[in-house]
Amino acid sequence: MKRLWVTGYRSYELSIFSDKDPKLTVIKYALTNYFKSLLEEGKIDWIISGANLGIEQWALEAAIQLQNEYSVHTALMTPYLEFSKRWNENNQMKYQNLTEQVDFTASTSNYPYMSPAQLKNYQSFMLEHTDRAVLIYDPEHPGKPKYDYEAIQKYQEGHEYPVDIIDFYDLQESAEEYEENHRQENNFY
Repeated sequence: MKRLWVTGYRSYELSIFSDKDPKLTVIKYALTNYFKSLLEEGKIDWIISGANLGIEQWALEAAIQLQNEYSVHTALMTPYLEFSKRWNENNQMKYQNLTEQVDFTASTSNYPYMSPAQLKNYQSFMLEHTDRAVLIYDPEHPGKPKYDYEAIQKYQEGHEYPVDIIDFYDLQESAEEYEENHRQENNFY
């Protein structure tokens, strides 16, 4: 198995509050292209992510769409039980739909949230059960992904563990590429 851990910003950190936000289209476009590249090179066969609202859920949505073209499995992991319990009804429904679409889902703890140790254990689990990672993250704009990025860097001190970063410059390039491709498809000049 060749397993990829995908993580990154939460939706609110990117000021994305709607599924119709154009930024979301660009993010999914960038992730899809990244996944396709790794799949075509035979570097992954599992895409594993968390359930946080934002990059993690969007990555799984993009990965699920690729299952029509590629032999790739998806997994949604949570750091504790009842992960979405405090979310509003709409977000809980999105989470539930996603758990029904992925190939595998589990929690790294058998208990509801009790302490930050569950989050550390989740990071350790993800590092030990994946072979590489990608983060949509820009070190110049830390946010929540900073903790996963630091955990990955520490893990790399003793392990071969490739990590790719898709930063805001990469997303800007993806936006321009997306716009160019769609301009050509629609014959807009």
